[in-house]
Amino acid sequence: MTSREEMRDAWPSLPFDAWRDSCATLHSWTQIIGKIRLSQTPWLNHSWQVPLYLTARGLATSPIPFGERVFQIDFDFISHVLRIETSDGAQRNVTLRPQTVADFYSAVMAALSDLGINIKINEKPNEVRDAIRFSEDRAHASYDPEFALRFWKVLLQADRVFKLFRTGFIGKCSPVHFFWGSFDLAVTRFSGRRAPPHPGGVPNLPDEIAREAYSHEVSSAGFWPGGGGIDYPAFYSYAYPEPQGFSSAEVAPGAAFYSTELREFVLPYDAVRTASSPDEMLLEFLQSTYAAAADLGTWDREALECPLGKAGVPRAVA
Repeated sequence: MTSREEMRDAWPSLPFDAWRDSCATLHSWTQIIGKIRLSQTPWLNHSWQVPLYLTARGLATSPIPFGERVFQIDFDFISHVLRIETSDGAQRNVTLRPQTVADFYSAVMAALSDLGINIKINEKPNEVRDAIRFSEDRAHASYDPEFALRFWKVLLQADRVFKLFRTGFIGKCSPVHFFWGSFDLAVTRFSGRRAPPHPGGVPNLPDEIAREAYSHEVSSAGFWPGGGGIDYPAFYSYAYPEPQGFSSAEVAPGAAFYSTELREFVLPYDAVRTASSPDEMLLEFLQSTYAAAADLGTWDREALECPLGKAGVPRAVA
């Protein structure tokens, strides 16, 4: 049985104000690494070629093609190192420590060049207001290793529960992945029907990318650490297009609410981490908000859903 102490360590506190500056710096660092992957990878529907993925030590790009070689970049939040490895066995490390975004960018590009990987990226951050080019950003220079570790631990638990939730859907569904633009972990279900063109307007993101991302009806859920409308970590769930009545739908648990500013349901992370069963509370939120989107949006739920998966047990097919 899991003790309360073990649960608190697995779901640590993550007060946004305590690491706001470090969060902003780390956001830019992940954008640099994400844009390196973006520059080398063919476009995949809904920008699925660009995210990072959870690992047993942090976040990683997965293998990136470079000619006949491949390379991979990993954030290690246990040893606080950025690790760059190639398919021919070479490796370079960049220490994760307090340093400007400009210095981090320079160190990463130098390490890649040293490995014979010479590439260029668009230096302007996406989905943030007042964006500063990476090579010129000396305003963001904070890195708190304790809060970086806590952030990763929260992502690790969210990733685990999101992946379980994903098993209950046999329609088109995204992987569970970390988008460095919006700095959130997300999983998205699709009804299978086309959606009206997205209006765009996301800060420093071409409208054509937003329109492609939301080309089809979705129910999407995720976690982000704070900022962008709320100053605390939270889980979220939204529908695009938002069906009539969605904002007033009854969802669970009681701590969840609809934000008229964000146009999505929000569940504060602290409600989950202090619950007697964080997994159950988070699954309740994911399922109830999805059900509201699917029912009000007249999705073919019978054709799209199945029971949650069990390890080692194939899905039953009639």
